[in-house]
Amino acid sequence: MIVEELKALQHQFGYLPADELRALAQKIDVPVTRLHQVASFFPHFRLAPPPKCNVLVCRDMSCHLLGGDKLRMSMEKRFHGAREQDLTIRGVSCLGQCDHPLAVSVNDRIYADMDEAQLEEMIRGVLASGELREPFARFEQIQCKSDPYHGLERYAVVRALVESRDWDSALAALKASGLRGLGGAGFPTESKWQAVRSQPDPEKYIVCNADESEPGTFKDRHILTHIGHLVIEGMILAGLITGARKGILYIRHEYEHQERILEEELRRCRKEGLLGQKILGSDLAFELDIFVSPGGYICGEESALLEAIEGKRAEPRNKPPFPVQQGLWNKPTVINNVETFAHVPQILVRGVTWYKAQGLNGTAGLKFIGVSGDVVRPGVYEVPMGTPVSEVNFNKAGGITGGRKLKAFAPSGPSAGYLPASMADVHLDFKSLADAGSMLGSGALVVCAEGTCMLDMALSATQFFRNESCGKCVPCRLGSQKMVDILTQWTIGKSTADDMTLLDELSEAMKLTSICGLGQVVPVPIASVLKYFREEVEAHVSRRECPSGVCFSGVPSRVASPEVVKLAPAAAASANAAPKIILRKA
Repeated sequence: MIVEELKALQHQFGYLPADELRALAQKIDVPVTRLHQVASFFPHFRLAPPPKCNVLVCRDMSCHLLGGDKLRMSMEKRFHGAREQDLTIRGVSCLGQCDHPLAVSVNDRIYADMDEAQLEEMIRGVLASGELREPFARFEQIQCKSDPYHGLERYAVVRALVESRDWDSALAALKASGLRGLGGAGFPTESKWQAVRSQPDPEKYIVCNADESEPGTFKDRHILTHIGHLVIEGMILAGLITGARKGILYIRHEYEHQERILEEELRRCRKEGLLGQKILGSDLAFELDIFVSPGGYICGEESALLEAIEGKRAEPRNKPPFPVQQGLWNKPTVINNVETFAHVPQILVRGVTWYKAQGLNGTAGLKFIGVSGDVVRPGVYEVPMGTPVSEVNFNKAGGITGGRKLKAFAPSGPSAGYLPASMADVHLDFKSLADAGSMLGSGALVVCAEGTCMLDMALSATQFFRNESCGKCVPCRLGSQKMVDILTQWTIGKSTADDMTLLDELSEAMKLTSICGLGQVVPVPIASVLKYFREEVEAHVSRRECPSGVCFSGVPSRVASPEVVKLAPAAAASANAAPKIILRKA
């Protein structure tokens, strides 16, 4: 377990010293170059000592929309001219706190609801004393309609199936329900489980992808917090039905609180005999462990996730073969999303008829939607599948902030592209959004009010994909950078006559030739903006004018400052001795 060994080293030293890497290479009998390959790939690992205060400000989508660039630039200005060993301030990819912007990481601790005064006080306190307070926790207890166990003994389906062993009936119920993957791809769940079950290899695996890292996506965090037992039961059921004896829940490293909740639930399951070599005293076995991601959006791609668990660089595999045939350690593997696993127990407890009745307009089930951006009450809402976007925006999330009008929305983060306000009544289900030229994806609804520059939002999304590309394939690695270059030029008043043609050619090449979905969706944000907000883009390109007043107002935040900011000794000496951190409640 190379990744686990590297995590232990970094926990001990704060980074990965070269001599310790050489010692580890001898200990586990692998070349030191292999350790460097892995350590240099994942953003969680450091090969040099960190500064006394390492500040990372979220720069993506919801935080970008609400002032993340401004917050970062303000801190850079206030601590200008400093020593690198004292302080670094940089932008960072989405921290999974889109419902509580602005999000900041300070020395690997995640803080939400930050403003300039709070962050400056925190930085000065760390520089003066080295102390950093615990982040504010806001995990109120709620009841989810999806949970079938209100007042009842949990894991009833596991108990019943261990006794009956009627795997066929369970699969038939999942097929009849129409349950599809709810992490983005929408592949039929029963078909995937059946494919793994039919493989002759006796060694099989169940993997839960809890690595949601796309901007605007945080509903899995909510599910793991409040109904994590359903996710665990879904994984146990998948193991029993397919014949797998081992499961791994892969969770992003920013979700420390959710990791603790799950570890406690796993201990309870083992104590009650629901996990282990003899489940409930039977001859059936299934064990489940948690694997904490070393970072990187690319790990959300299923085969890249498997590579990370195996201690390799998280570079997507060529397909076929698919994971159901050759997955983890080249063994048949079920990989499903958090929400998908959570739906399985409710279907098997309450029945297919109940499940289908929860949806609207011929759809089935309930859906968790994470709403962020320019709304009064950002958060996760459990709604019937097929609910109109307008219902979620205005009745659940309280409408647009500041009394403004809706301008655009992304139904599922940047990979879904942007739709205009005129389409706000589109239903949140697979078919309706596909017909609208978008997708349901992971259910990350990001709302943009009037005054938002859609070209700026498209550039922000494209930069995210560029930053998170693993670099394995040329179309994604070079195409994403070139696309960022073109859009950046448009936002600073520079363009050429060939830009549109080149953009179209790049988009087509990336969609057709990129190895995985990341490269294929890089063109989606700007393609959607050109489709629905073309006049706004042409104003930038032809007249060097930003109708929203976001671009051309001085030096754009995208290119304003270097990656590393230094803190002068005098500034460090004048820092306050005792920080006071005030975080607003949700």
